[in-house]
This record gives sequence, C-alpha cells and structure tokens, in this order.
Amino acid sequence: MKIASVPPATGPRPFLEVRDLRIHFPTDDGLVKSVDGLSFQLERGQTLGIVGESGSGKSVTSLGILGLHNRRNCRMSGEIWLNGKELVGASPEEVRRLRGRKMAMIFQDPLSAMHPFYSVGSQIVEAYRIHHDVSKKVARKHAVDLLGRVGIPTPAKRVDDYPHQFSGGMRQRAMIAMALSCDPELLIADEPTTALDVTVQAQILDLLRDLQEEFNSAIIMITHDLGVVAELSDRIMVMYGGRSVEQGDVQEIFHSPAHPYTWGLLGSMPRLDRDRSERLMPVKGTPPSLINLPSGCAFHPRCAYADLNEGRSVTEVPELRPAGDPGHLVACHLSAERRQRIWETQIQPNLEKVK
Repeated sequence: MKIASVPPATGPRPFLEVRDLRIHFPTDDGLVKSVDGLSFQLERGQTLGIVGESGSGKSVTSLGILGLHNRRNCRMSGEIWLNGKELVGASPEEVRRLRGRKMAMIFQDPLSAMHPFYSVGSQIVEAYRIHHDVSKKVARKHAVDLLGRVGIPTPAKRVDDYPHQFSGGMRQRAMIAMALSCDPELLIADEPTTALDVTVQAQILDLLRDLQEEFNSAIIMITHDLGVVAELSDRIMVMYGGRSVEQGDVQEIFHSPAHPYTWGLLGSMPRLDRDRSERLMPVKGTPPSLINLPSGCAFHPRCAYADLNEGRSVTEVPELRPAGDPGHLVACHLSAERRQRIWETQIQPNLEKVK
C-alpha cells in the first residue's frame, strides 16, 4: 500500500517517524483493527497533539511506540523509527532498554499505573536505577529533587508516602516525575489532565512546557480536549477509526480545518466567547466498531457531505493528501474547492456567530 502521508526519507530521519503502523488484536468476535495504517513524524522540541473520540486508536498507538503490547495476542506491523532505531522489528529486550531512558509515558490514571504496595519514592528510585548504576542513596536524592521540581511540597517527606496518600493532582505530578527520572527524549502524555480541576490542569500544562524547554524533549499529547492541544501543541493529528484523517499545524487545524470530522470536533468544543445558552453542535452518531469498520471512508455514516462524492465515500478509503499549506494533510474525498466552500459558508459562520 502506498503511504501518502509521509514521503520517503531523502535526508536525515525525523526524531520520531511512524510509517504505516498497524496494530490488530484477534478476538473471538473478529479482528480488532485498533490502528490501521498510521503515519506521522515528530521532531525534537516539538509537541504533537493527537485528538479523537474514545476508540479512535490514540492510546493503542502510544503503547505500540513504547512496545507495551503483548505480541502473543497482538499483530503489529509497519515501522517506528526513534532517533534512527527501528522499534517494531527490535527485540523486547532492546525496546525495554530504550523505555524509560529514551522514551517514557505519563499514563492516564496514575493511581492505577503506580503500584499501591510501594511508596512513590521507591518507584521513582527503581525506575532510575534500572538505567543508572548508582546507589539507593543517590537515587533517593534524585527522586526527592524530581518531586520538588514538579511542585510536590516538602518532597523529602512526601517521597516516602504511598500513591493513595497523594491527591489527584499530586499523583499526576509524581507520575510526571517518574517519567522524567531518566530525562527521556520522547515523552508521551496520555490524557494527563483528565479528572483534574482547571487550576491543576493549567499547572500541569505549564510544567510540561517548562520541562520541554529544559530538556528539548519531543512530546506526544493524547487528549479529548481541544483546548489542551491548542495550549501546548505545535502540530495536531486527528484520528478516527484507527486512522489519521487530518494532520497540520495547530493554527491550520483551528482556523482552516479540512475534514468534516474535525469540523464536528470544533463545533462540539465549549467556547468562552459564546453565550452560555448557545447549544454545542455534537458530531451525530457514534464511533464505529473497530471489528466491523464501515466500507470506504469510516466516517461516511456520520458525514453530512458523504453524498457529494459520487459514491466514493462508501467504496474507496481516502488517503492522506496535501490540503493546501505545506504539512497540512487530509483524508477526504471532497475536493479542496468544495471543502473550502463548505467551511467558509456553512461551518465557520456557525462556529463564530456568537461572540
């Protein structure tokens, strides 16, 4: 299959390059195609926001990059290049050596991700000593320094506390400290602000931004919240049904989106410049089953413009193609002229009618 989203490399590879990634899970009910032909790139010092509804393949993609899928019940193919190292074909031991030191993840639920039987500090110490030949004393001092760095008060005391003794925001900070213990070059944040109040959300985002500036890390931010990606991301990838349907610079995605699904996500996002009585415009229908994906464009059963393509939406899977500005890609059968006309005459006026 021709990969339209990422051209063949002619010079140095990007820091992270994913090419035609497929992650499928055989089940008694059928083959779950969680990720089905995904390609994207990310450079050091940049943040990629991955957005989409639950079940679109965001978290499965991140776990695949870190090599956390059990290959005995997972079919994984394609290429994942991290700083010149290919991960899909690498042995589990090779990926394990990279995990933590070269790449790390902030999990969605830190209370579940952290072991309840061990103190927060001991878990950070263990993560650090796996990759560094240091004493427990040196590693403990490093853990205290990290907890203080992420804003945990009295870190020398709290280092011996257990996860259940931390509040939700503090657990998230501790999870960030653990992820940063070995100064990873790639940091994946899976819904890092879910279930946190808005004040703590802002603090967590500021912390990630500061740490990125300090370490020049590449960050993948996975979230349902378009406000979060607008705040932190350089580029955005919109996923639907295990595929990327649009990629582009954050300004392009918010001000010149090209895919009907992206229009729906923007229409369902609360806005501070709207009257509170103004109703949101949700995306009609429900996400597709990843076992029985619709034929053609997976979004066509929910798309108000599927009938404008002479039936191609039902029969042909759209590939990512240039949507105008360099780096802006969209997988849609609508012509560029028709998409632009719909956006300017129907979608944009509805999004901006209340100021």
